[in-house]
Amino acid sequence: MSGPISTPMRIGEWRVDPLRGEIARASESVRVDARVMRLLQYLAGRAGEVVSIDEMLDQVWAGVVVTQDSAYQAIATLRRLLGDDPKHPTYIATVPRLGYRLIAPVGSWDDPLPASSPVSEASSAANERAAEASPGSLRGLSRAGAVAIGLLVLLLAAAYFGRHAIFRAVSADTSVNAVVAQPKSVAVLPFLDLTTQEMNEEYFADGMTEELIGHLSKLAGFHVPGPTSAFYYKGKQVSVADIAQQLGVIWVVDGSVRKSGSTFRVSARLVRARDGYVAWTDNYDRELGDVLALQKDVATQMTSSLQSAIEAAAAAR
Repeated sequence: MSGPISTPMRIGEWRVDPLRGEIARASESVRVDARVMRLLQYLAGRAGEVVSIDEMLDQVWAGVVVTQDSAYQAIATLRRLLGDDPKHPTYIATVPRLGYRLIAPVGSWDDPLPASSPVSEASSAANERAAEASPGSLRGLSRAGAVAIGLLVLLLAAAYFGRHAIFRAVSADTSVNAVVAQPKSVAVLPFLDLTTQEMNEEYFADGMTEELIGHLSKLAGFHVPGPTSAFYYKGKQVSVADIAQQLGVIWVVDGSVRKSGSTFRVSARLVRARDGYVAWTDNYDRELGDVLALQKDVATQMTSSLQSAIEAAAAAR
């Protein structure tokens, strides 16, 4: 494929609908910022090819003066929305010093989803190795013996993956329960992009969220769910109380980003989840310049205020 794709398409296991500005899989649907969707369209049009940062800026941010940070943060946003792990990517791979490459299969939404599973792959690989072995292998066995070996492989694979699934579930449950009663447990929800002009500052809002999570997680005694947990709730209609219960926190921080001319306004508030009480709120106005420096400056001041508010509440218990 070449050039941006505007019709609904399949990227990996996601249904991507550029006209509606959303991606979906199973019962999950996520809204995607217009600029980030444009980047996804462009990468899909160049699927399998390396796309440089300069090329992204020329094609996706044409006519807009931005720095390379915009592309970096848009890629980070895409990975979060797609549920991709940068260290073990299945959608967007980093090509050092060159750019990025969309590695997931791309096609029409009507194309069937490639079917594969660890169990079937393990069984297939075992059978292939057996077929290539010496005359004393499966070829020399009775049909009943071959069926028995195949069933054994399936049972072993199922036991292996079942055991690891249980381990992950128990670990996740344990980690949540461990922080339920912590007075300094706080989750940062994805900041909303409330700018006009196609709401094209979502990458900045996502970066602000991640920066604040990083700052808060460094405070002694604080328990802060990571970005993966926080961004799971992006675009979802879930109550603050439910989010706090699921993440095992007492406090929730939410916020927004607005822009007027060359000025960014970052607003944030601290909410006590059990009753919706707003314990703290503030606005931070900054002139647009170095995006990373701006986010770090706001996150630093915001963290100081949040620490004071949460520690004061903890001392009063």
